[in-house]
Parts: sequence; C-alpha cells; structure tokens
Amino acid sequence: MSQKSDKNPPRTASRQHEEDDLVGYLHSVETGAAVDGPGMRFVFFMNGCMFRCLYCHNPDTWKIHGGRKITLNEALAEVKPYKDFLKFAGGVTVSGGEPLVQAPFVGALLKRIKADFGLHTALDTQGFLHASVSDEWFDAVDLVLLDIKHSDPEVYRKLTGQALQPTLDFAQRLARLNKKVWLRYVLVPGLTDGDDDILRLADFAASLGTTVERVDVLPFHQLGSFKWKELGIPYQLDHTPTPTPESVTHARSLFASRGLNLQAQA
Repeated sequence: MSQKSDKNPPRTASRQHEEDDLVGYLHSVETGAAVDGPGMRFVFFMNGCMFRCLYCHNPDTWKIHGGRKITLNEALAEVKPYKDFLKFAGGVTVSGGEPLVQAPFVGALLKRIKADFGLHTALDTQGFLHASVSDEWFDAVDLVLLDIKHSDPEVYRKLTGQALQPTLDFAQRLARLNKKVWLRYVLVPGLTDGDDDILRLADFAASLGTTVERVDVLPFHQLGSFKWKELGIPYQLDHTPTPTPESVTHARSLFASRGLNLQAQA
C-alpha cells in the first residue's frame, strides 16, 4: 500500500504540471452573451479553423497563431470574476474558429471550468475533427452547439471547403454518448434555404432521438463582410440578402414538421 501511495501523487502532479504548461491562441472573449448556450454565457472564441465557409463572419479566426497566446491559468483567471454570477445565470461556452483545432488546450480548459468553478459548459463546433479526441474528452461538456451547414455533400463542400460526413459521424457519436445537442443552421438565401435540403437535415436530426434538444435557425447577415475586405480575401456573398422573416419562419416550420423543437423566437 505504501508503494502505491508514493507513486500516485507524482503522477497527478505531473499531469497537473502538463496542463499548466498548455497554451492556447485566443481570438477574443465575450461576457454576457445570450445566443451561445442557455442563459448568459462567458464565451471564449478560439483561433484556428480548417473550414472556409462562404458566409463566415470571423475569417480573422482562421489562422491559429493569429490570436492572443494564453495559458490555461490565464484563461481561468478571465472567467473567475464572473463565476458566481454564471453559476446561476448561465455558464461558459468555447467557440471559434473551430475549438477542436486546439483540442488539448480546450479539453483541459473545459475540464478545469467544470472542476474549479462547477459551471455549465458548452462547445460550439462543426465536429469535423472529432476523431482526434477520445470519448472521455467530452466528459466535461454539458452541451454541444453543433453547426451543420448543409445536408447535401456536394453543396456542403462548395460551401465550406470540407467534407460533410465527419460532421454527421460526430452527431451520431454525440447521440451514443448521450450528449445534449442544439443544432445550428444558418439560413442563406440561394444556398441553404431549399426545402428538400432542410427536410433532409431535419430527418437526420430527428433520427438522433432525444439528444437533439432544439434547432436554431440563424439568419445570414452581412455584419462580418468588412473583415474579408480588410484581410484582402475575395467575398462571394456581397449581394446575398438577409433572409426575410417569412423565409425564416418557413425553415423553422420544416424542422418542426419532423418533431424537432425550435428555439424561442425573439
């Protein structure tokens, strides 16, 4: 027994030291966010993304080292002043960019937020890189905000530059893990507003059972288009309008027709 007791503390201390040495690259944080999970959220926006979505409103997050370098303890220190409020009002969301690009740092951050502060945690991801982490990685994740950009593989690749199947596999993995999911779908006129495409995605979401708690239909907007111009990146959606309230309502009704819950309208 004494030998076992002697060996365990150094291993625990070593793991803690390894976590303390982790660094991440942070685009920004937001306090008091109301659309990134239940209640009011403290949101970490991580740098790094392998997608090149035509409607991306944060292209300045694409390069991982373009963000502010931050240690795990520094990130926790940014949350700490709000922990008492967040405990009853909401929680912490890690978004991006794509958080799984920095999976070791993000996983450790979520684990410490849960262990140190006891806060509700949410992960905003499209799940493309999910195969790079273990099932246990998700133990500290209470909710996944799952972005599925389109239901047709060919259109999905044109829209994002990547394949659809890893994201569908991830959704099925979340169902197996019994993780709660809010499905997020950006409605872009002429790109993602086809009835058949929406119904195909709705059928897939319904097949996941109770793991999908709700669907958020998010209207496309032009608020981030100036960033493309500042970065010198060609922007293809200059003339794409914001969807009308009627088209948003229609898209919501298509998801609802498959028995899915929709977010409360503002």
